[in-house]
Amino acid sequence: MKKILFFILILLSYTVQAKDYNVLNFGAKADGATLDTQAVQKAIDLCTGEGGGRVIIPAGKKVMIGTIYLKDFVTLYLENGSVLLGSPNYADYTTDTHKNTYKNETHMDRCLIFARDAKSFSIEGKGTIDANGHPKNFTKEKGGRPMMLRFLNCNDISVRDVTLINPAAWTSAWLYCNEIVVDGIKIISRVNHNGDGLDFDGCTNVRVSNSSFDTSDDSICLQTSRPDKPCKDITITNCVFTSKWAAMRFGLASRGDFESVTVTNCTFHDILDSGLKIQMNEGGIMKNMIFSNIVMKNVPRPIFMTFCQQRAGVDSPEEMAPMKEMQGFIFENIIVDNRELDKNSVLFLTGMPNHYIQDIQLKNIQITVSGGGTKADAALKNIKEFTLETLGNWWPEFSKVGTLPASGIYARHIDGLYIDNVNINTISKDERLPIVFDDVLNSEVQAVFLNRNKIKNSLK
Repeated sequence: MKKILFFILILLSYTVQAKDYNVLNFGAKADGATLDTQAVQKAIDLCTGEGGGRVIIPAGKKVMIGTIYLKDFVTLYLENGSVLLGSPNYADYTTDTHKNTYKNETHMDRCLIFARDAKSFSIEGKGTIDANGHPKNFTKEKGGRPMMLRFLNCNDISVRDVTLINPAAWTSAWLYCNEIVVDGIKIISRVNHNGDGLDFDGCTNVRVSNSSFDTSDDSICLQTSRPDKPCKDITITNCVFTSKWAAMRFGLASRGDFESVTVTNCTFHDILDSGLKIQMNEGGIMKNMIFSNIVMKNVPRPIFMTFCQQRAGVDSPEEMAPMKEMQGFIFENIIVDNRELDKNSVLFLTGMPNHYIQDIQLKNIQITVSGGGTKADAALKNIKEFTLETLGNWWPEFSKVGTLPASGIYARHIDGLYIDNVNINTISKDERLPIVFDDVLNSEVQAVFLNRNKIKNSLK
């Protein structure tokens, strides 16, 4: 009997501690038309003030808000069938939510949900956050396009099971945060421009899993806008990607270091630009990344690596940063099916003269491409370098270079390239060699097959 009473007391204690704060009890109308920002914020403030709990967006209700602020020990819980709706009025988004860290994009400074210096908070549940970011509500010309989520200097964050749709700009920006778990979410961000999914800037200890992305810009980004804030210890697994730009971009904003990243068990389909876009150009060091067990269909430039110089961040010095190091990449167990695309579907790896990307392994890769490369394509030489003259004020994109003289892999300015068991199939005739090297040092190529036939002289 004493044991039973003891467990009852424990249960009661837990129930008291895990309090729920239903926004309806704080004055929310939840009719999808009334602005309920104050009611939701009151619930959050009381919840954190009383030691934590769940702020409930109730099932079957549509709660419209402007900017709200998440705080310590608060779980914003969206019950199944609930919608947290962004206001269509730009004036309802506050100006004290930090900023977008990319140059020339101040129109994306505001956001819907913000947290600063907060710890142990989460967004959970089977409900939906609809940022209502349609162009009829938000354009640069109308004042700006708010992001959906922005978390600054926060620790111990989780986002689970929710659906995030219709941001006016990025879905999320995580700046200088630590201990992040994203699991089982769905992002659909197609209604406006720059619809990135998850952007981790200078974040550490990040785990993304079991999620799907349908985005108008990069689905996942790792970036470093500050030299003292590295992006490291990142795992991404069991996810599905489709995008109007890249599935994953690593770098571009790259003042700090990148280290220890793994991506595994993912599928990419119908990407318009690149699959794995790995780019170092603002002075940091990038090293030690593994990409394995990946299937791509209709993904031009399945792997696109660049090492060059360009200024990306709004706080980056005007003077270009020195090129330091880009080293240690393994790509293995990858299937690429690009038979429905054009001839510009090559794996493209390029450093710069005297600035090599080092130590790349390509193992167990099957590539199917449409073919169609001409003799003129095969004879192309002096492919443009990603110099500042070539780039101007823009990023190192494939469009700055154009068609390459290889049907499968084009590698340039690489030191240490190991290729093993690569199968390249062309649907129609392609006059280009399957693999072309330009200024590649310390390489080894073995077990390369073209249309199922092993070839000895696959290199130019």
